[in-house]
Amino acid sequence: MKETRVPDTETRSRTASSASRYAAYRLIGGAGERARAAGLVNAEWYKCAVPRPLMKQLMQRSDAAAIRDTVIWYAAIVFSGVLAWFAWHAHSLWAIPAFFLYGTLYCSPADSRWHECGHGTAFKTRWMNDALYQVASFQIFRRATVWRWSHARHHTDTLVVGRDPEIASPRPTDWLGIALNAVALKHVSNELPKMLAAAFGRIDDEARTYVPESEWPKVIREARITVAIHAAVIAACVYFRTFLPLLYIGLPSLYGAWLYLYFGLTQHAGMPENVLDHRLNCRTVMMNPLFRFLYWNMNYHVEHHMFPMVPFHALPRLHEVVKADMPPRYGSTIAAYAEIIPALIRQTRDPSYHVTRPVPGAPRTAGQA
Repeated sequence: MKETRVPDTETRSRTASSASRYAAYRLIGGAGERARAAGLVNAEWYKCAVPRPLMKQLMQRSDAAAIRDTVIWYAAIVFSGVLAWFAWHAHSLWAIPAFFLYGTLYCSPADSRWHECGHGTAFKTRWMNDALYQVASFQIFRRATVWRWSHARHHTDTLVVGRDPEIASPRPTDWLGIALNAVALKHVSNELPKMLAAAFGRIDDEARTYVPESEWPKVIREARITVAIHAAVIAACVYFRTFLPLLYIGLPSLYGAWLYLYFGLTQHAGMPENVLDHRLNCRTVMMNPLFRFLYWNMNYHVEHHMFPMVPFHALPRLHEVVKADMPPRYGSTIAAYAEIIPALIRQTRDPSYHVTRPVPGAPRTAGQA
């Protein structure tokens, strides 16, 4: 994005409402430089004390847990797909819930698998991480290499305005964007032109700011493969005169996205920006065993951001180790949304508002050593 001068506070106060001023601050490229000047870029974040020998144990990776969960997940996708196939050919209305189940299983758990494999912690064996990362990226319509580097920036500068490219609920609250992303329309409408551009050899300006130039050929190659697969699916629909192929590949990335939005907003929505303490800008939310399986324990999100190299299967144990130094955990997703929804409503008219969580000791802020 082109860097432009941000008008001074007095000028902005005369020409815009508080909400529009805040939006302008976020969108203008100078926000990143302001974050750097404030000591928020590549800063030292607060971490709970964990004995080094215990941390080494928690960081041990395992193929077994990830292979087990991946086999169960894809078996569920295949099973629901077969049910949908028979319901479709029987001209039964049961095809609607069957495809809804298929799309949800195809898309939403792929987000957490993409995430964990992007960190390289899901499997002990590297090629397994890389393989599932590529497949999961396709399932949720993400440019694999671009999002790998985007997510690295998200962890380095979490919710730092002008730096973090993955702020899911920017202020003021974009209700239309949230609604569209229930079926991934905002996400795909943003990704599609960039993916097509990459397929023709052009890397978008935003990606150039965090993807190393040495990775650009990989971005182009992945985009071409993704576009080719989707083109083949569309061609099959035309040839066989049916939408059925798209219901299995392509459209599930849209109609199956609702659950990962539901999970994802619990991570940071309504939390403060521009702080250096993950206890303040992340949530740990207790979930039932099914949700935890689908989400791969990313409900332990404070712990994950503090110690991103701890694998998903060790996060519950890590939580028990550090919980005394954490804010109170949320008892369920419903409890989390009881806070999130009012916060987002208030941020619609007051973008400076954020949820304040009690933390033991003094939280880390910009400029602290």
